[in-house]
Amino acid sequence: MTNVGVRRSSRLGRGMRRMVPLAAAASAGALLLTACGGGSDSGGTSKSLTFWISTVPGQDAGWKKSVAAYEKETGVKVKLVNIPYDGYTTKLRNSAQANSLPDVAAVPALDPIWSNKLIDLSEIANNKTNKINANFVAKDSSGKVLSIPSDVTASGMFVNKSLFEKAGVEYPTSPDKTWTWDEFIKAANKVREKTDAKYSLTFDQSPSRLRAMVYEKGGQYVHADDFGKFSVDEATKKAVNTFVGWNDDKVMPKSVWTSGADPSAMFQSGDVVAYWSGVWQVASFADSITKFEWASVPTPAQPVQASDVNSGGMTVGFNNNADAAAAAKKFLSWLYEPAHYQALCEASGFLPVETGLNPTYPFKSEAAQAAFKLYNESIPLYDPISGYFNKAQTNWVLKGKSLADDPTKAEIGKAINGEQSADKALENIVAGYNQQVGG
Repeated sequence: MTNVGVRRSSRLGRGMRRMVPLAAAASAGALLLTACGGGSDSGGTSKSLTFWISTVPGQDAGWKKSVAAYEKETGVKVKLVNIPYDGYTTKLRNSAQANSLPDVAAVPALDPIWSNKLIDLSEIANNKTNKINANFVAKDSSGKVLSIPSDVTASGMFVNKSLFEKAGVEYPTSPDKTWTWDEFIKAANKVREKTDAKYSLTFDQSPSRLRAMVYEKGGQYVHADDFGKFSVDEATKKAVNTFVGWNDDKVMPKSVWTSGADPSAMFQSGDVVAYWSGVWQVASFADSITKFEWASVPTPAQPVQASDVNSGGMTVGFNNNADAAAAAKKFLSWLYEPAHYQALCEASGFLPVETGLNPTYPFKSEAAQAAFKLYNESIPLYDPISGYFNKAQTNWVLKGKSLADDPTKAEIGKAINGEQSADKALENIVAGYNQQVGG
């Protein structure tokens, strides 16, 4: 991923946003008319704002519902403009240079071209009533809150419930009583051996998923010091060596990290005990897995309860003029009030950045409902390191830098293939980070 939130575009198509057309169909009659993505005037007034988003038609139900409710309640008109994703970043940049930015936007990433035009959302982010998880808001060096996530995504574990039951092996169901990675691997291996499953675990070929596992084993993965120089600690080295060792074509298939085999398809075949992926899989599994029962289970903690948590999207306000900036801030303040924000999450299928909410999602699948409940219970328990990479990317963007090519996948793949040691892979990954975003 090159910038904050870029991962969102790929996840939307295959993951939890598939549920949104259900909400859209239910509420279509009451929704505000949305522009199709052409140009629009910016620099609104206290009674008229422009709000840019970028999402697939039919998957904007929550935003439509929110702006319609806001207009009805306050009399302020919010013109919602849905811009095609492929051109969104360019349109924002061009608009910044032409002084024609919208008043509010949901963006996939921050950009140094327009980051100095953002209004400060500190009052909203720090409002104790909202209970916004501070680990995932984007701040500059002065502490100014530049954006608040529209939603969050998190890594997590899925198990083949049918195989566990067939083997007579138990698994935890509450994040308050989770297992360690050692306990998980022992249980998954036992299930594999008792049921003749092909593998104990498949694991996305993803730096994010590896980071999460390393965090849970007490490491910091590739971490920068106060001077921006990256390194890895001993706990990270130990965790990565353990991970490489799991890829023995028994515990894990080598083919995922060495040749790009599809771990999700492997899990959905029914021949794999567990799958380390994330919340974006839930809606897909609710529809696609019919040959066995599945379940989301608490992330392992050894000893750290953590994950890798990122922004699904980022809401921002632009300081176009005094009246519009004040009105934009009022709208965003209203949006993040718990009742209003919960309605947005329910209609759009968002995993909330606010704690203490209990969204009701339009899933018929009990496993999917239970999965979202588990994620919502787990995220408030995660160690602050869970949001480190999300924040780091914001800092890189503000310095005009990006991690255009994360070397993790290629270097770890070489280690799994026996071409180099795990420690050498980490040396090369650190060098890649220092070259691209160090200093």
